[in-house]
Amino acid sequence: MIGSLASATGIALVVYASTNIDDLLVLAVFFADPRVRPGAVIVGRFIGLAALVLASAAAALLALVVPAGWIALLGVVPLFLGLRLLPALRSIRDDGQSGADGLRPADAKDKSRRGFTSQALSVAGVTLANGGDNLGVYIPLFATARDAIAIYVVVFAVMTAVWCALGYLVVNNPLIGTQIRRYGHVLRPIVLIALGIYILSGAIALVR
Repeated sequence: MIGSLASATGIALVVYASTNIDDLLVLAVFFADPRVRPGAVIVGRFIGLAALVLASAAAALLALVVPAGWIALLGVVPLFLGLRLLPALRSIRDDGQSGADGLRPADAKDKSRRGFTSQALSVAGVTLANGGDNLGVYIPLFATARDAIAIYVVVFAVMTAVWCALGYLVVNNPLIGTQIRRYGHVLRPIVLIALGIYILSGAIALVR
């Protein structure tokens, strides 16, 4: 019993780390933007991962196979979010003291107090869109070890908290955090657009 628990825990740790390593950059970018509340990033991340796990468990139990090409269409989510942020960059002052909306840092922080739900949903949407590899690994994993699904879910939840903490610590690191926070409002649309295009590239299989 203990051996199987340790084995399932080890597998879950490896699987989570390997399928979410790229999300560390995305989380750091969200945390770096002064307009985005840290709590919204954390909540959104948990919502997104929960949806991926639930979808994977359902597909595994029902023996469903989700075509990778269709999953790749979710790339429109980060692409849309990134494109929507681009016009705001035009109002950035040359001295770099304004936020992505042309606001002073204090004004940006005040604005961040609003829109918690929309911010959380944006993070959740990006997490889902970037979850193609998660589904590709989680579904067969759950299908071949249904008795261990509960263990996987617990480990994934703990690792999600760890991932959020790592992303936050990177942004607040005294060596590199200052620069990341300074350009966070610029990095977010660039990273989201690049991520969206990368994910959508997987949909090319649909037209072949």
